[in-house]
Amino acid sequence: MDFTFSEEQTMLQDATRRFIGNEASFDQRQLAKKTPNGYSRKVWQGFADLGLLALLATEEDGGLGGSAIDAMLVMGVMGEGLVIEPYLASAVLATRMISLSGNPAQRARYLPDLISGAAVAVLAHDETTTRFDRLNINTSAKPATETGGYVLNGHKSVVPHGASADLLLVTARMPDQSLSVFAIEKSTPGLRILPYTTVDGIAAAEIYLDQVIIPANCLLDAQSDAEVALSQTLDLGIAAVCAEAVGALDKLLAATIAYAKNRQQFGVVIGKFQALQHKMADMVLYIEQARSMSYLAAVRSEDRDTTSRSIALSSAKAVIGQACRFVGQQAVQLHGGMGVTDELDVSHYFKRLMAIELQFGSTDYHLEVVAQRLVS
Repeated sequence: MDFTFSEEQTMLQDATRRFIGNEASFDQRQLAKKTPNGYSRKVWQGFADLGLLALLATEEDGGLGGSAIDAMLVMGVMGEGLVIEPYLASAVLATRMISLSGNPAQRARYLPDLISGAAVAVLAHDETTTRFDRLNINTSAKPATETGGYVLNGHKSVVPHGASADLLLVTARMPDQSLSVFAIEKSTPGLRILPYTTVDGIAAAEIYLDQVIIPANCLLDAQSDAEVALSQTLDLGIAAVCAEAVGALDKLLAATIAYAKNRQQFGVVIGKFQALQHKMADMVLYIEQARSMSYLAAVRSEDRDTTSRSIALSSAKAVIGQACRFVGQQAVQLHGGMGVTDELDVSHYFKRLMAIELQFGSTDYHLEVVAQRLVS
């Protein structure tokens, strides 16, 4: 299979890398984490100006109609730069969910603001009882006879950028137990949002819905199959974090090699010690395996065959999860005490990789998925 990227894809990757290098450095990231939004609005608008927020929206909806491969290239650079802006949450997951589930009027209502950077939307799906089972949802939605809309009750957990988002895409069970997705503005009465920061520096929130009354047009296209759309969206999310992980792994390896070439012990640079050379060689092997599986995840994330898609994505997530753990731990150990300091970016890459290892399902979970699929 030919993995040579087109000239346009290479330009997209290079432009994203240059922008992040100039506007979203590690020091700027540390400052942005302390802002009320938990990220830089300037950087977010820069993403919009580059067209990155329009990448996965269709041309019909004013987007660029990009593919999963395009998203992989961008997410890889996001991983290199330890980006904390809600690109995955809004430009990938929420944009894809609205594109798949929204009717023409809803897409025209929500997508232009997401593409321009004027608004941020996030998918509020996971709950405390979900435990990687994407269909284990207890949030309920019932028709509101007085208003003709719906009443929602429930609790969404660890919603990335949930407190700063303008629009929440909330999954809920209807009275007949079918799954639906509702677009709810953050200012809607009955919403209670508790913000916090996760271990990797990403802003998140617990979202409580207590008798939240919304109009009927907040239901994303009642005629579509929400479970299918949700599955496609989350599978794209898996491919996206796999690509992000590879970008972060590359940076960790480069930082470790540079440190080994400069750090001296007993009058000799530690990079000359054979035992450490073997460790770095193993890191390279893990990263190259992860890169290959990231390509597989991107290619297969849009496969219509749900079984083969599930096997490919779970295989990729498992291999990349193992790489995240091994390479991250080796990088920290080879840096010694510096590897865990807040001032050094190595510790932040390590934390993000540990979060990715669990995001959308842990390594053990995806290994179990592959095993079950292969024997069934």
